Amino acid sequence: MTISKAVITAAGKDQTHLPLQTVVDRTGRARSALELVLEEVVSAGIEDIAIVVAPGEKDRYLAAAGSFKSRLTFFVQNDPQGYGDAILRAQAFVGREMFLHLVGDHLYVSDHTQLSCASQLVAVAQREQCSISAIQPTHESKLRFFGAIGGTPVAHAEKLYEVTAIMEKPTPTQAEQALIVAGQRSGYYLCFFGMHVLTPTILDLLAEAKSAFAANLAGNPAGTLAGKPMSVNLSDSLRKLIQREKYLAFQIQGQRFNIGETYGLLIAQMALALSGPDRDRVLVELVELLARPK
Repeated sequence: MTISKAVITAAGKDQTHLPLQTVVDRTGRARSALELVLEEVVSAGIEDIAIVVAPGEKDRYLAAAGSFKSRLTFFVQNDPQGYGDAILRAQAFVGREMFLHLVGDHLYVSDHTQLSCASQLVAVAQREQCSISAIQPTHESKLRFFGAIGGTPVAHAEKLYEVTAIMEKPTPTQAEQALIVAGQRSGYYLCFFGMHVLTPTILDLLAEAKSAFAANLAGNPAGTLAGKPMSVNLSDSLRKLIQREKYLAFQIQGQRFNIGETYGLLIAQMALALSGPDRDRVLVELVELLARPK
């Protein structure tokens, strides 16, 4: 099955403004972070793109989309009920097709000589014909920012893993107990990359989770469970996907940068600059800055 659709989620309360920020791309051109994410998607051969936004944000996103605006379909997440609920808003757009999913608050820099990060993932997903999450080895000090997987290497397939466990933002102790994967450096775990190819089964599971959420909310108007806010969570449905059908994870040749973190946009900007033709100039400027007295 050819993958021709993508869903980008950008409706989170603390996430909405992030894709609208200006970044200088690797060629030295000032563009919106959203435009770079859309370029990443289109590089993988995707024709149609849905963006899930907060109420009142459509026009700002259209203005930031650059030359990609004609490819976009917008869905508004009114009464937000979680990350998984945001993906579910695009269910009619996706239909019964496999689709690429990206979060709107990440930027990506490929280490591959020819393929973007999204292109790498889509190529493997089309070969394996199943859901595949992109992953990146991540130091335990950053586990609090990401979901992480446990799994077993797939025979005769480099950097490909059969997923056996998922934990959302685990502690180092939890990860050491449940998420050790053969071949990883000590203190490193395979964490989500902010990019997935998903089958329609995930939408079925998210719909089931949303129905359960509604039932729980009816009996608990405060919207909490064990003192924590209830929501429709993608990780919960991915855990169920493990039991339902083939589900793999693929280690991307590249890096993801969460621009919602402190200094996240700055670090992403440096990575973009160092990956382009002006690398030597940027390095000289950085050395001069580092050499300045405090």
